[in-house]
Amino acid sequence: MIYVFYCLSIFLIISVLVPFIKSDHWTVRVFDYPRFQKLVLIFISFTIWLFIEDKTIYDDIILGLLGICTIYLAWVIIPYTPLGKKMIDQVELKENELPFNLLVANVYQENDHYQKLVDLINKTNPDIVFLLETNKAWMENIREATNQFEYKIEVPLENTYGLLFYSKLPIEYQEVNYLISTEIPSIIVDIKYKNQTIRLYGLHPTPPVPQENEESTERDAEILMIGKAAKDYGKACIVFGDMNDVAWSRTTRLFLKTSQMLDPRRGRGMYNTFHVKHWFLRWPLDHYFLSSQFRLIDMKIEDSIDSDHFPISISVVLRNDDTSGEMKLDTEEKQELKEKIEDGIEKGDAN
Repeated sequence: MIYVFYCLSIFLIISVLVPFIKSDHWTVRVFDYPRFQKLVLIFISFTIWLFIEDKTIYDDIILGLLGICTIYLAWVIIPYTPLGKKMIDQVELKENELPFNLLVANVYQENDHYQKLVDLINKTNPDIVFLLETNKAWMENIREATNQFEYKIEVPLENTYGLLFYSKLPIEYQEVNYLISTEIPSIIVDIKYKNQTIRLYGLHPTPPVPQENEESTERDAEILMIGKAAKDYGKACIVFGDMNDVAWSRTTRLFLKTSQMLDPRRGRGMYNTFHVKHWFLRWPLDHYFLSSQFRLIDMKIEDSIDSDHFPISISVVLRNDDTSGEMKLDTEEKQELKEKIEDGIEKGDAN
């Protein structure tokens, strides 16, 4: 039994070290996701080692490494708990101030429980709905809810990368782009809100898993390209969607520094959206990132619609520009950004 525990402890230590490898292969990048789960297991292992008597020098080394891993993972996770520093303030609505309400849901294309999504849209009454993994069946079977939205962008696909966008507010400008792959769309939409324009960037890049894409190269490039576009835009904007990446990954940190946008999760919680059916294997894949003109009213994980993702909603309001939470790229990160985008475009062209 002690040998099994040795092997488990060594594996957990290795699992913490693997994400430091600068490789885009899924066998490396998959270890980015379960940081909280690793923290729990490593802390339990560390505690058990403390109570083992007559430890050898090798036992002490393992105990020390587990302790270091516990501290490191806690440092990674704490920003996504109420103990962390908030990047964006939460405010109360002023008199005559209207919130801007959005709903994102990856519906899971094979899911046919359409009515659950219809009920959710009717209950939450959002201004914007962004739906992912949507095909024609989904588009047609939720008309009962989406008919209330005057403005729409519908790109239903059968490859699990279809998207549907619905708005109650006027669309001033829209683009459907295929930034990396001709099979994976993303959108840019300008919405008229309170006599102001809000730009929305919606995306759903491929995950680094064997059945989809063995490397994260294209995913990373698409996320970072959107981040660069948001920074160049320079006005009120929101990046949202299922990004198939977790909030604490190096790519997401690079995105935040590139775009200088703010993560409303910071200082509040993880808001895990995936996987619905496995409570211990959950992490945040569906995101909202806000430019510095926004303040948070509320953010919520919604009830399951029988997808593998929970829907996530947010309510925000435009206020004065506050750049205090922005992060900046250093020289090395600027080079990494350039290389990641170039590699993703090159790989996308090759495919």
